[in-house]
Amino acid sequence: MAVPCRLCGARETRLLLSGGRRAHEREFHRCARCDLVFVPDRFLLPRTQERKRYLLHQNEPNDEGYRRFLSRLADEVIARVAPGAQGLDYGSGNPPVLVMMLREAGLKAVGWDLFFLRRDERLRRRYDFVTCSETAEHFRDPLAEFARLNWLLRPGGLLGVMTGMIDDWSGFADWHYRFDATHICFYSRETMRWIAGQFSWRVEFPRENVTIFRRPRS
Repeated sequence: MAVPCRLCGARETRLLLSGGRRAHEREFHRCARCDLVFVPDRFLLPRTQERKRYLLHQNEPNDEGYRRFLSRLADEVIARVAPGAQGLDYGSGNPPVLVMMLREAGLKAVGWDLFFLRRDERLRRRYDFVTCSETAEHFRDPLAEFARLNWLLRPGGLLGVMTGMIDDWSGFADWHYRFDATHICFYSRETMRWIAGQFSWRVEFPRENVTIFRRPRS
């Protein structure tokens, strides 16, 4: 029986890849409707184990390599919003380095994170821009998460997403991104276009693994 797609709910899915010790013996299914590749629920980590995995990350504010990595998204957002624009980094991590970089560029940014910065009052207001860096691959209910991101944007607001993407699934078996046990959703540009269509967003792909969405003004 086909596994319902984690994003669009369609049962037009098929097993893309199964097993492998490096990938934690998980199954990966691909949706024919929205092109998401995803891991079924039975392979999800408990939240406590998920948090422990994130604590292993070493994302230091003074790490120039990590800053260069984040700049791939930050630079695209900064170039597209007005000076002093107000924004939220959704899934800001520990510590919230992207927030720091956006503030250094003169933007009014704050962070929110399910595990490390759960300031839920920040999810009850709207912003000129929202960033989501290396977070969408962890979404258990991605359509609901993108709906929340849509709500967080003011009319005309910008959403910048950075996540590993692949457009030729024939290379999936060797893709390092699938080996992380917390990565449960894998996107292509076709998937991102499908998401944009659900919210009437404009979409562009300015550089590798970066997607810029724009909410309509009306």
